[in-house]
Order: sequence, then structure tokens, then C-alpha cells
Amino acid sequence: MRAPISVVIPTLNAQSALETTLGPVYEGVQAGLLHELILSDGGSTDDTAKIADAAGAVWVTGSPSRGGQIARGIAAAQADWVLILHADTILPKGWAGMCHSHMTRGQAGYFDLRFDHRGVMARIVERWVWFRSRKMGLPYGDQALFVSREMLQDIGGYPDLPLMEDVTIAKRLAGKLVPLGGYVVTSAEKYRKRGWLTQGARNLRLLVKFLRGADPQQLYDDYYTPPKG
Repeated sequence: MRAPISVVIPTLNAQSALETTLGPVYEGVQAGLLHELILSDGGSTDDTAKIADAAGAVWVTGSPSRGGQIARGIAAAQADWVLILHADTILPKGWAGMCHSHMTRGQAGYFDLRFDHRGVMARIVERWVWFRSRKMGLPYGDQALFVSREMLQDIGGYPDLPLMEDVTIAKRLAGKLVPLGGYVVTSAEKYRKRGWLTQGARNLRLLVKFLRGADPQQLYDDYYTPPKG
């Protein structure tokens, strides 16, 4: 019987974080639940491909676009369920059992989030993520979304968007995404570089614009334009 979960990781020059991220993934092998690890790359020029090869991952390539990369990874997946994991996000101990428990009930889900940084501002942003996920029904991709391929097919597949693809999926799966239990740990690098208040306000502004109908490509350009000053 085929193991039920494929882990899909979109990558682009991800070597600095990837090896740390991959370690906990293999808990799924020990649990008999991980069918395959898929790295969907957007044109890395560093050692990401070498790390993928050493890890025995399925390697998928194409143009850079996080939504498009994830969609290509899902298209290559052979298992019935996919766990979409960012390259700088670390799964919690026991993640396989948590996913299996929800999978048997047919529930898609997400993990809560913590940063690899301690401090008051990190805790405040984490509480905002908790509120956004539970009260607004909008978990982000860095919370490791877990969903069946059948569910994705029912809502038209994973959107090829450069940004806000995770919000789009959350909206399409409204009421079907539940907390999986436990929390992932993700990188706080952008917050440390730009400032917690600056980055937090930037993220919120982009979310509001997207919910009001802004073009995701314009939001992507805005997000990746270095702040002035």
C-alpha cells in the first residue's frame, strides 16, 4: 500500500536553510506515511539541487513563481495528500502523527507558527498569526498547509500566483482548514532585516490590498522592492 503523503517544497537558492528543514521531514518515513519528497525549483544557482539529490528528493524545475512551483510539485506528487512546506520552515516533532490523525478524518489543516527568534515583537506577531488563522481563516504557506489532492482538484488546483497563493487557497478552502496541533518554526530573517514593525505593517498592507482585489504580480513587485531609506 502506497504511503499517503507527499511533501512539496518550493525552492529558489535555498541551500542555507534547506538541510535544517529536511531533517524533520524524514519522521514521515519512520512513520510509514511519507511517500516522497518533492523539491519544485525556480532556477536555483546555488547547491539546492545537490542537497535535493543527496536527500533522494524528486526534482521538478520551471519558471520562478511560488504558486506555480507548488502547482508543479503537486502535479508530480503520487500520494493522495500533500504537505506544502516552505524551505525555511521546520516541522514539529510528531508532525506525521498529527497529519495522519486529521487525514483519517478528511480534514485539511495547518500548523501554528513560531519564529526562530525570541523577543516581545516575535511573540506579538505570532499572536497575530494565530488570530489571522483561526478567526479570519487565513493561514499562510509558512504554516505548512496540509491538503488532499482531491480537495485541490475540487477548487480548481493550486493557483499559479507569485504572491498570495496561500491566501487564495485558504479562501477557496474556507471552513475546511483546521489547526493540526503543534507549531512549525520559521525564519524571522525578513523581520530582523527590515524591523518587526516595518515588516509586519508591510505584510498587513499587502494582505488588505489583495483582499480588495489588487493584482498579485503588482503586490509581488511591491513586496520584493527594497524599502527606501
